[in-house]
Amino acid sequence: MIAMRAWVNGQLLDSVEQPVLSVLDHGFVVGDGAFETVKTVSGQPFALTRHLRRLARSLTGLGITPPDDSLLREGVSSVLAAERLHHGVAKLRITVTGGPSPLGSERGEAGPTVVVVSDAMGAWPASTGVVTVPWPRNERGATAGLKTTSYAENVMALAYARARGGGEALFENTVGQLCEGTGSNVFVAVDGELITPTLASGCLDGITRQLVLEWCDASERDLAIEVLAHADEVFLASTTRDVQAVHRVDERDVGAPGPLTAAAAKVFAERAADDLDP
Repeated sequence: MIAMRAWVNGQLLDSVEQPVLSVLDHGFVVGDGAFETVKTVSGQPFALTRHLRRLARSLTGLGITPPDDSLLREGVSSVLAAERLHHGVAKLRITVTGGPSPLGSERGEAGPTVVVVSDAMGAWPASTGVVTVPWPRNERGATAGLKTTSYAENVMALAYARARGGGEALFENTVGQLCEGTGSNVFVAVDGELITPTLASGCLDGITRQLVLEWCDASERDLAIEVLAHADEVFLASTTRDVQAVHRVDERDVGAPGPLTAAAAKVFAERAADDLDP
């Protein structure tokens, strides 16, 4: 297992326990920030350019000026070099917050806080169960489609799913359409076609979602939540999961992995191995 390393505002820390953030940091006080989780393979980040591009979109959506890519890449390189990780799979989290601010919703003028931290990443099971939750995603909300640090809703939903034997929770949106998981996008196979909800559903534009759409002959469509009751296959896509089959949706058993899921997982693994920054 790798030792966690952290880089904060240009400084590589001796320990992740080292106190460096203000108690007034807006990310801590009100969850005002955005983040990316990046998979690393043999010490190299996967799809870093796409992740940095999405981070900039999320920060711009929040009204936070994105740091220069060069600064973020410096943080990534510093952490990876300090790890001296030469094999295996791990992950980095890049977080940018509103920085030290007054208590409350008003953002201060000190500028953003930038953090890069590494951690080990265990393998996900080959398949998982999912549970639909009773709370909708608001596809019209101010932060819809942004990857923000305001994750309390996801924490609650995942706990709800885990209490019912699931490994991930799935949300519908306010108009009854299938949306996303707490940390994943969802694909379904219907009549031989791979489909994922459109971004208009309120779901995150996942990096793995993008690549599955590009590499695996999948399409986007608005889907009623009821599709989960009859879809031939279901799988999750995320940075840490890649393509993960779903064997149960609520109380319904689903054959996993089905042929389209297995084919998507195979293509994704092959293409990702050929290009670390697709």
